[in-house]
Amino acid sequence: MCDVYASVHVFMEEKLFLRAVKGGKNTKIITLNGKKMTKIPSTIGNLPGLKVLNLQKNLVSKVCSELSTLTQLTVLNLGNNLLEEVPEEVKYLTSLKNLHLFGNRINRFASGACDGLKNLILLNLNNNQLTYIPKEVSRLESLIYLTINHNQLTSIPRELCFLKNLSELQLNYNQLICIPEEIKFLKRLRKLFLARNNIEVLPEFQHLKLKEFYCEGNPLFLKEPVSAVKQLDVLSLQEITSRFVMNELTERNPFLMEAIEWYPEVWDIISKGRKCAICGKSFLGIWIECVEFVSPSKNWKISRNLTLVPLRTLICSYQCFNLRGPNQFGIARVQSSEKLI
Repeated sequence: MCDVYASVHVFMEEKLFLRAVKGGKNTKIITLNGKKMTKIPSTIGNLPGLKVLNLQKNLVSKVCSELSTLTQLTVLNLGNNLLEEVPEEVKYLTSLKNLHLFGNRINRFASGACDGLKNLILLNLNNNQLTYIPKEVSRLESLIYLTINHNQLTSIPRELCFLKNLSELQLNYNQLICIPEEIKFLKRLRKLFLARNNIEVLPEFQHLKLKEFYCEGNPLFLKEPVSAVKQLDVLSLQEITSRFVMNELTERNPFLMEAIEWYPEVWDIISKGRKCAICGKSFLGIWIECVEFVSPSKNWKISRNLTLVPLRTLICSYQCFNLRGPNQFGIARVQSSEKLI
């Protein structure tokens, strides 16, 4: 009996789909929202010129392999279905610009799902069950709008911060603890939404030209800043040497500029260097972690009660720490990363 019902249901889906294909092979748009479809009929492979496919509010749990033949598709809307992963088949949709996968049960990206989406502009993954974003997200080189609200993310990969065209990033209602320092590389970012997470301190990004910034509902101001009392720095020989080399390279010392080309392993080490928030000089493996409370940019559209934003900063020494401004506080002990050397 069940097999008969399933066969009838599949037949109805095929009939429904064929009825939507009014222009035959020349069909450009198909919209079948809320039709209780459980699958995408394989006959979709007969529509190579399809531009828009809307299948919202159905019961689709897996896409058919024929979807990968729609190389002219620009909009794919599979919102409010039963998908559990970002399907691998989308990587073949090389013309795709808008991909809507909101309101599913997605908890992972299929292997290679991001590989071919060079023209994707918008990716909507709201209301899913994602706990991570793969590093391969950096391959979405044309992405402008990325929205992943109401998921279970605890972090985002630094590779996401290399999406040079990204203008809007929405990460509201997740479980984020921190934001990568590399967010400062998103030079075109104009809207940043971080509301209702677990973020305590934000990295430096006050130089971004944001127009909207929201971070309410985070424990940003609940952490008690403390001042350090230690006055003496004890640096290793490796740290002293690394600082000298990095700062001399900043001054473009011709001898070191030429010598460093012969030692790529040294270049790899010093490329991990950071700059002191006080003196501006470079350092490598020992620092004091601080938080600086700064006023939001006047150009930002923000929550009314947001008067100061806590940004993470690093200071190279206690000598510099003693020169800090009144809104800068130490929040952690001195840390060492000499294993990088």
